[in-house]
Amino acid sequence: MTSIEHNLQQVRERIAAAAARCGRAPEEITLVAVSKTKPAGAIAEAIAAGQRVFGENYVQEGVEKVAALAAHPDVQWHFIGPLQSNKSRLVAEHFAWCHTVDRLRIAQRLSDQRPAHLPPLNVLIQVNISDEHSKSGIMLEAAGELAQQIAALPHLRLRGLMAIPAPEQDYARQLAVCQQMADAFRALQRDYPAVDTLSLGMSDDMDAAIAAGSTMVRIGTAIFGAREYARPSQQ
Repeated sequence: MTSIEHNLQQVRERIAAAAARCGRAPEEITLVAVSKTKPAGAIAEAIAAGQRVFGENYVQEGVEKVAALAAHPDVQWHFIGPLQSNKSRLVAEHFAWCHTVDRLRIAQRLSDQRPAHLPPLNVLIQVNISDEHSKSGIMLEAAGELAQQIAALPHLRLRGLMAIPAPEQDYARQLAVCQQMADAFRALQRDYPAVDTLSLGMSDDMDAAIAAGSTMVRIGTAIFGAREYARPSQQ
């Protein structure tokens, strides 16, 4: 067993345990393996261990990995980093999901640039749930209006919400923030029955996110080891 295979097994066991504690089935929760800054060879190891969903933060790096691993058409690529307008075409052309839509202009560009032969791009609205100036995302109260605008775009499929809460060590406070997101997610579902995804939870707050109702967790270091962060020019 490789170290990546072992790490994936441990992460899956942690997801299953967190789900069991709140009466949920682990199958309700998708694991996105965050592979930013890691080589294609490490992703290939994860694929060999059964992982099929990967998240990339840097557009050009992600596109190169999509091409390098094109022999695995069942792999699903998620873009989970901040998206600049001048890189939207690459995301529209190469990824199945974009988690970080936070303004109409980006949504319109993604829809316009999505190739006709591909299914609609699955998108999540990124919410700045902790109101951090350093984080992307819209305010929670603005999500409904943006959802209405995205739902009208022909080549996008609105799937739900995403957030990166501010780091917090106290479980009760983690849970309170995650429940805010879960409440907004359920409200969105009432208006848009196709909405089914709450992308919430990373290594440090995954248990609270799952307890609140997250359907997708994003885990990187616990699977691939410590990262060497890419330079801003690689966005």
